[in-house]
Amino acid sequence: MHDFRFVGNKLFCEGVSVGSLAKKFGTPLYVYSQHTLTDHFQKLDRALAPLDHLVCFAMKSNSNLSVLRVLANLGSGFDIVSAGELQRVIAAGGDPCKCVFAGVGKTVAEIEFALKAGVYSFNVESEPELQRINQVAAKLKKIAPIAVRINPNVAAKTHAKITTGTYENKFGIAFEEIEGVYARAAKLKNLRLRGVQMHIGSQITETTPFELAVKKVLPLVTRLKAKYALEFFSIGGGLGIVYDPMLASGDPAWWQTAAAKNILTPQKYADRLMPLLKPPGLKILLEPGRFISGNAGILVTRVEYVKRTGKKNFVIVDAAMNDLIRPAFYDAYHEIVPLTKKGGATLKSDVVGPICESSDSFCKDRPLPKVGEGDHLALLSAGAYGFVMASTYNARPLAAEVLVNGKKFAVCRERQPVKEIWAGEKVVAWLK
Repeated sequence: MHDFRFVGNKLFCEGVSVGSLAKKFGTPLYVYSQHTLTDHFQKLDRALAPLDHLVCFAMKSNSNLSVLRVLANLGSGFDIVSAGELQRVIAAGGDPCKCVFAGVGKTVAEIEFALKAGVYSFNVESEPELQRINQVAAKLKKIAPIAVRINPNVAAKTHAKITTGTYENKFGIAFEEIEGVYARAAKLKNLRLRGVQMHIGSQITETTPFELAVKKVLPLVTRLKAKYALEFFSIGGGLGIVYDPMLASGDPAWWQTAAAKNILTPQKYADRLMPLLKPPGLKILLEPGRFISGNAGILVTRVEYVKRTGKKNFVIVDAAMNDLIRPAFYDAYHEIVPLTKKGGATLKSDVVGPICESSDSFCKDRPLPKVGEGDHLALLSAGAYGFVMASTYNARPLAAEVLVNGKKFAVCRERQPVKEIWAGEKVVAWLK
């Protein structure tokens, strides 16, 4: 469920008209619902309450400081993949001691910074990384907490570009090699073997892949716990959301509908996994991102032109693939609705941006209400992997972001001034 819904014929975010936000702050514009962020985090957190657990928000999905502060205030930890993300957590008031540091390419400088900040654990992706962390920790006279990421070779049946749990992916260490890796890691004096981690992919909307992966890995985890006194087992993230308009429409009965269709819900996820996870007696970490932030955000855009050709109706908008790259990069579906409901027949349309790339498209041949210049559209479910993947391609400034809380709203990122795009550049001396 989310908090974007029509009141009369106007789209609202919680108690605020989205059209009023577009008028006040311009477009392209990201709008986030604080209540949706809170609701999704708490639903998952409460479903797992019988377990000793920590939800670590995967901030690669949305790293706006206000979004992070909302979650930090709820007690969230954070799944980070760079020193920059750790600095963002600190700037937002999050606790580094609740951070797990993932990623296959951690640099020496990043490891140093994370050790000094006191992260809860490094999720280690290779044996060379174990050696590097040990060396950096020795230099700093510290003991580095680590968990080795197991690649369970379980296919999540998700998009190829977001699958992480098979031997064809760059992530983690093969299941069969883990016990040897832990035995060798135990001999490194500046490492503390704190846990075990796995992750099988993103945008998974059924429980079976998670259940299969846990069942496969759990006997190994139990053996490792007994041998090395491990504290936690991280089961990763990957919980998906519903992009389908029939389910992502803000219908108050969304959760019941999702359950009826065997779509992943927090309670279903917990009910299937908790019986497996209780016996080992380990703290359970999970690292969801999209599930918490995805349906908490939209991208608002203005129609600039409607262009009709012999075969196509193009709705040309002021947002582009630099603002939301998911449709171009993943062929991702986002529901698109006018900010003002329109009656009458629909028309198959391509909603496209102004960038000089044929891939700069948000949908193709989508039945949409007829719109004209000056109308506004909302691309729903844009709160995850939306702004965080934005760029300044074509010298287009980064969009503004707004957070809504009930009837209150505020800019949580100013629109980027154009000159800031090249603020760090200069014409070298010999060209002057």
